[in-house]
Amino acid sequence: MARPLWFERKFDFSFPVELYAEIIERLRGTPARIEERVRDVPPALLTWRDGDKWSIQENIGHLLDLDELFAGRFEDYERGLEKLRAADLLNQKTHQAQHNSRPAEEILREFRRGRLALVARLESQPPEYFHRKALHPRLNTPMRVTDLLYFVAEHDDHHLARVSELLRAK
Repeated sequence: MARPLWFERKFDFSFPVELYAEIIERLRGTPARIEERVRDVPPALLTWRDGDKWSIQENIGHLLDLDELFAGRFEDYERGLEKLRAADLLNQKTHQAQHNSRPAEEILREFRRGRLALVARLESQPPEYFHRKALHPRLNTPMRVTDLLYFVAEHDDHHLARVSELLRAK
């Protein structure tokens, strides 16, 4: 069964803002889920590309690359901006990073360190912070901080599902 492309996904942000703590837990768990999924996978499989699509290691590296964008967007909320910073829809950072030439352990370590720092930053915010709103530039919809948390968690899971597909394909 074909999964929808990320840019074609539709999102429903009608859930209560108070779910932010549960969503932060999903974000905290992403590094462990990735590490568990790729433990004992040989480097040749981690870097194998299905045509022009990203390898397992590149999918993981992409999550590392985008945590910088997400941290910046949380900064946008903190600064009270009306519109969140835009993503590079061509994913140039990931394409140029050459994640397949790096040790997987290094990428995993950097992702864990950055993600846990992001989670700590979010956990230091007061509850009213998660009600703040700003316009998401691609979706062209107002998003509360909690909505962006959900969006990031869904993006993590999208790439984790792709990692699982690649593991099954070989």
